[in-house]
Amino acid sequence: MTSADQARPPLPPFTRESAIQKVRLAEDGWNSRDAARVALAYTLETQWRNRAEFVHNRAEAEQFLRRKWAKELDYRLIKELWAFEGNRIAVRYAYEWHDDSGSWFRSYGNENWEFDENGLMQRRFASINDLPIKEEERKFHWPLGRRPDDHPGLSELGL
Repeated sequence: MTSADQARPPLPPFTRESAIQKVRLAEDGWNSRDAARVALAYTLETQWRNRAEFVHNRAEAEQFLRRKWAKELDYRLIKELWAFEGNRIAVRYAYEWHDDSGSWFRSYGNENWEFDENGLMQRRFASINDLPIKEEERKFHWPLGRRPDDHPGLSELGL
C-alpha cells in the first residue's frame, strides 16, 4: 500500500480551522501512545529529525515511538497551532512524563510539519527541551489518553 492509497483529512491546503483540527488530531494520536496507529499518519518515506535522532520511513517512525513511550511514562501532551501555510503547519507543544525512577519532566518543543496531498505527514522537524519538575508542579492531570475538550491548552496554562 502506498501513501496515495490513504487519506488523512483534513487535507492541504490548510485553512486556520483545518490546521487547528490537524493539530488536535495529531495530539490525540500521540496521547493514545499507540505507535502502530500513530505511524499511519506518516508517509511510507517520512523524514524526521527529533532531537538528534533521524527517522527515514514509517517503520522507523513506529520503532522510534515505541522506544519513546517505553521511556517516557504516563505521557500527556498538548499541542497548539503556531502558524500554517499551504501544506505546512508549525506547532508548539509541551508534554509531561516521568522516567522509571519516578522523576518528572515537562518537555517543551516546536515542530515543523509538511504534508503530502493525502494529508499524510512527509516531513517532521522537532526541537525539544526537557525541564525537570516536581510532581506537584505538574499541570496535565487528565486520565491517560485523549485530553478532555474542557482541559486548558498551552496558552491558557501560561505555557
